[in-house]
Amino acid sequence: MTKQMIFTDTPPDNYGEPLYKEYLQYCTRCCMPSSNEGMQFDELGICLACRAQEQKMRINWKKSEEVLRETLESYKERSGDNYDCIIPISGGKDSVFQLHVLKKVYGMKPLAVTFNHNWYSEIGRYNLENALEKLEIDHIMFTPNKALVKKLFVKSFYKIGDSCWHCHAGVGAFPLQIAVKFNIPLLIWGESVCESSGRADFRDNVQKFDRDYFTKVSAKLYPEQMIDEEITRKDLKPFELPSFEDIERVGVVGLHLGDYLFWDDERQMEFIKKEYDWREEHRPGHYKGFKGNECKFETLHDHMKYVKRGFGRGTDQASADVRAGLLTREEGFEIAKKYDQQRPAYLDEFLDMANITEEEYNNVLKAMRQGKFRECR
Repeated sequence: MTKQMIFTDTPPDNYGEPLYKEYLQYCTRCCMPSSNEGMQFDELGICLACRAQEQKMRINWKKSEEVLRETLESYKERSGDNYDCIIPISGGKDSVFQLHVLKKVYGMKPLAVTFNHNWYSEIGRYNLENALEKLEIDHIMFTPNKALVKKLFVKSFYKIGDSCWHCHAGVGAFPLQIAVKFNIPLLIWGESVCESSGRADFRDNVQKFDRDYFTKVSAKLYPEQMIDEEITRKDLKPFELPSFEDIERVGVVGLHLGDYLFWDDERQMEFIKKEYDWREEHRPGHYKGFKGNECKFETLHDHMKYVKRGFGRGTDQASADVRAGLLTREEGFEIAKKYDQQRPAYLDEFLDMANITEEEYNNVLKAMRQGKFRECR
């Protein structure tokens, strides 16, 4: 897609301005607003994600890679005839690149694990199964029953303004459950949390393992907080984190490859497309087709964030391109305005599931706005 195609509908009178400039503060370098959770600005109004990108250019990645290699070798030696590590995967671009790096470059024997959110898209399922077959990876997938998922999907919308609690909680808990059951201490994720989340920079101790990370960052609520007259504690067993005692007994640790290897998701995507026939898909709300396409409700998730916080996936992707020098900040705001406001796929299916109108859907999310953004109707 060319820039000319993206900007065809741009009105000339507010070109390059953010959509909610009267209500939100924006990073002076990229397009991220103050409503992004955990957002921090320095004295120049620059966000943490932009500062992390500056640090990224000064890191000695060769030395970091040596540390990674030594770490992986040490776990490989101590694993004996067990798996060397666990790789939580969805089938997305990071998953496939992780599998390639750990299997082909470092010679690891990984066990891949997947928490199935129950909304796999056709292309997402193809990418997952195709990668597992071509890379010859052992794999465990857990799938909660769909009736329970539908109840949690709607309840999560009302509780946290995000219908994906079951996915956030399951993705956090299931790999740890498998680590404990199979006595595999090392878990490996892909992209660094410093890359674009705005929650940390490369000076932070990002390697420190946090059992509750996914609950704090995305799920927000523990399983017992989802119990009601229809959802029992037994129903929620798959979403429970292992005890601290079990984590300690196995010696569970986690690392992100992106803290040790220079992470360039565009180049990585091109590589796995060529090497493994990984496929992308363009959807409403996204101007790049390689993020979150394994879930058919991903664009709904992004749209809920847009209504509640004033920015969606278009802002995320545009900000990343501004930091990479591929767009100006003004071009980034134009892309964000164009894509964040698009009606998501499968919204009607969700409205039927929740038995509400689109107006009620918007009102629920708007009621969760924070600070001055609450004044925006």
